[in-house]
Amino acid sequence: MAADYLKIYQDLNDKLAELGREIPGTMSGFARMHKKAVESGALDSKTKELMALAVGIAVHCEGCIAYHTHDAVQAGASREEILETIGVALMMGGGPAAMYATYAMDAMAQNLAE
Repeated sequence: MAADYLKIYQDLNDKLAELGREIPGTMSGFARMHKKAVESGALDSKTKELMALAVGIAVHCEGCIAYHTHDAVQAGASREEILETIGVALMMGGGPAAMYATYAMDAMAQNLAE
């Protein structure tokens, strides 16, 4: 049974907000870094979200997959672009990344259907 990546995304948002209330200095710093890292510059936001998704797959972070698949779709990523991103993650992460790539496939399907 596939995980509900839309629910994982929302649950993470809720938990990160709670964490922000508990350790506001650390979390506000992280939030500022995240915002600056993915804003458009020489690379657009969509490309940066796809990069973050590839890293999330390669380092085996299911929450990262939920978050960055959602944000990549919101930034305009297509199914084909996400699939190519999954391919790059597989190249970089090998067999273990292949297992997490299946999570990204489920997250992509759920976010594109929304």
